Amino acid sequence: MAAAMISAAGMRIVRVLVGAPPRTITELIDEVGVTRTAITEQLTELLDAGYVQRTIQPLAGRGRPRFIFAATQAALVLLFASNQQLVVPAIWKAIRSAGGEKLTRKIARNVTASLSKHYQAKITATEPKDRLRQYIAILEREGGLVELASKDGQVYVTKRNCPFIAMFEEERNVCAIDLDLMASIAGCPVRHVDCRHEGAPCCRFEVDTRAGGAAKQKR
Repeated sequence: MAAAMISAAGMRIVRVLVGAPPRTITELIDEVGVTRTAITEQLTELLDAGYVQRTIQPLAGRGRPRFIFAATQAALVLLFASNQQLVVPAIWKAIRSAGGEKLTRKIARNVTASLSKHYQAKITATEPKDRLRQYIAILEREGGLVELASKDGQVYVTKRNCPFIAMFEEERNVCAIDLDLMASIAGCPVRHVDCRHEGAPCCRFEVDTRAGGAAKQKR
């Protein structure tokens, strides 16, 4: 389930759980200072968003097992989201400084291959448009706001938000990764027709499904 926003109460729960032992609902009620209903509602949203995980803790004797809640790795990223916009571009800059354009492109290709392997394992369709639909469904579950449309035999993918935004740097290596990844998933040439970094409200891609199987991208 996509989680575009986490409420203030939800963030308080995340801050209690990060770097701490798992908590029960009763413990969270005491530490966060809200009602059981509010805690339950917030935990449901956090679970769906992937920021909290739930396990069953068996009790000794005849006591009934109880749920305990812990923060996930995604919660750690959530708390330092703004920091990622400093760290990741600095890493790209260091790579370019150490190995120049050749090393930068090699790393970008390796990142694309790794991401492609991850997503391709979850896609079963064979036709380019159907593969894109499945890919978009995965992105939406991860929090993406993505739309698929057709016009004059071409397919357009609009990304209203970007899963790679924290990786952005001036050379736009991550934009190339995004483009190449989509071409790999669809098996078709892909062209970046609108870009948020050039003043457009969001990024839009044109996918030439008539050339299915080419798996080559246009830049």
